[in-house]
Amino acid sequence: MITIINGGTQGLGEAVARKLVGEGRSTGLVLAGRSADRGKALADELTELGTPSVVVAADIGEQDAPAQVVQTCVERFGVVNVAALTTRATLFDDTPEHADRHLAVNVKGPYFLIQAAARVMIEASTAGSIVNVGSTSGHGGQPRLTAYSMSKGALAVMTKNLAYALMRHNIRVNQVNPGWMETESEHHTQMAHDGAPENWLELAAPTRPFGRLVQTWEVANAIAFCLSPESGLLTGNVIDIDQTVQGAGEPPLPGSEETPQL
Repeated sequence: MITIINGGTQGLGEAVARKLVGEGRSTGLVLAGRSADRGKALADELTELGTPSVVVAADIGEQDAPAQVVQTCVERFGVVNVAALTTRATLFDDTPEHADRHLAVNVKGPYFLIQAAARVMIEASTAGSIVNVGSTSGHGGQPRLTAYSMSKGALAVMTKNLAYALMRHNIRVNQVNPGWMETESEHHTQMAHDGAPENWLELAAPTRPFGRLVQTWEVANAIAFCLSPESGLLTGNVIDIDQTVQGAGEPPLPGSEETPQL
């Protein structure tokens, strides 16, 4: 199985790549992302571990990027869409450009990457597994993440729609939704955009039910399972990896600091 990991040069994408290589689940990896130097170093390392890997420097929000990525992957493979934007903006301080960028990277990019990959799989009569990475924010989200939450909600609908459309071609489509996850990107976001102190993680962990944030390895395990034959007929599912149960318990009310202000 040849695997494309969109957003595979760091964070969760890197964790998925290492999981697949560690378990021998892939005979080759295509790591697509904007971090070319970091991706090259990771690809070289994974190749030395026995899984031929290449990096494609691509911004999935750009028009030609999906075809550029897929043309490197023409045999038996699964597809993982991991790349995403999480920049902040509320209803009253958002802009058309910011919202368009979220939809381009988080919805349009994965959609046309799947289109290009599915064409190759169908023409080759090859079964495939596609896993989109959403977010629990796609259930509604936070006021400061309106555009991001909209895009992840759209991704979940797209996952179900394409799972139904592609099942007769023996192509499965699922989605994994991480909750609040500990990554380098989240650390940067907390510091640069949310005004959090350097030790924000130390302060945040005790507020979570399990005493910590979601870890990339937990999400990578779920993605690897969805990609694998062990997941059988699993398709059209959106799986939350979080520390809450949607629809259960007393609904929280927004604090004054969360309410968008004119």
